[in-house]
Amino acid sequence: MDDLISDAGLVALVGMFGGVALGLAARIGRFCTLGAIEDLYYGENTLRLRMWGIAIGVAIIGTFSLSYNSLLDLEQTLYLGRAWNPLESIFGGLTFGYGMALAGNCGYGALARVGGGDLRSLLIVLIMGMSAYVTLGGPLSSLRIWAFGASEDAAEAPGLAQFLAENSGLNTDLCGIAIGLGILLITLLNSDLRKSPSYIFWGAIVGLAIVSGWAGTQWVSSNGFDATPVVSHTFSAPIGETMIYLMTSYGNSISFGTGSVAGVLLGSLLGSLVKGHFRWEACDDPRELRRQMLGAVLMGIGAVVAVGCSVGQGLSAFSVLAFSAPVTMICILIGAAIGLRQLIIGFSPSV
Repeated sequence: MDDLISDAGLVALVGMFGGVALGLAARIGRFCTLGAIEDLYYGENTLRLRMWGIAIGVAIIGTFSLSYNSLLDLEQTLYLGRAWNPLESIFGGLTFGYGMALAGNCGYGALARVGGGDLRSLLIVLIMGMSAYVTLGGPLSSLRIWAFGASEDAAEAPGLAQFLAENSGLNTDLCGIAIGLGILLITLLNSDLRKSPSYIFWGAIVGLAIVSGWAGTQWVSSNGFDATPVVSHTFSAPIGETMIYLMTSYGNSISFGTGSVAGVLLGSLLGSLVKGHFRWEACDDPRELRRQMLGAVLMGIGAVVAVGCSVGQGLSAFSVLAFSAPVTMICILIGAAIGLRQLIIGFSPSV
């Protein structure tokens, strides 16, 4: 970019900026994928799930507003720049959701817990990152490509907004903004949510963090000298990417993903200190640790197959209205429900 900072360094700062916001949202705002699912299934409380509605609505409105103002090329994004294979979303989502339940958190949530001093989550993060890279480019990559096919260029109408625009004659970006507004307004119809402004605030912060990733990486891609991918936050392969960078930084380059991971750790550390929640924790039950390790492996595999984790598909892919996003998230919900039932109730028939 210039003599002060490289393109790679700048996108890493963009990732760190959004990552800090996400880390603060997790520790102060209690924004959590599995926590929202547990509240829904067993606590009969939808507030944290509705935070996702706020985050998704804000992310969609912001993302398509960027596109409307020529600040983002949607088809350069990962989720609209490749053909969608529904089997990837179904298998990957179910696997990730089930693994998330076993591990007790998703990759993003585990990172946030590491920032609060949870050493159990550090192990989950490391295993998930390694598992993701084993599936992405390691021994399992050939099996993944054989089962689901190699990535291809996107066909026509790669997302919901494009599909609606092609079949209605309306502007693609305005279709996207309208969908985002609809999601936001429907979410805000809940009176309990309207009485809880902190949930609305932190949900909006999460959505804006996703938008900041698209805006920042697109700007660097358009104005920099290096070939910079247009991305936003996800926490599967970037965790493995960060591990590799820490071990081989001399011959490797920093990236948006490494900045994002570092930002979540920093933001969650600050948030835990502000709330007075920081404390060192370790696992004292070998059976629990074994279960969490298996869950981390499944999350790494599932996230790579589905091309994104609960944040990558549930927020970043949703923000561009990729067809894969709702299918993957529904499957993550189902997989998590199966895993939680196994842990809490079990599958043995009652006598």
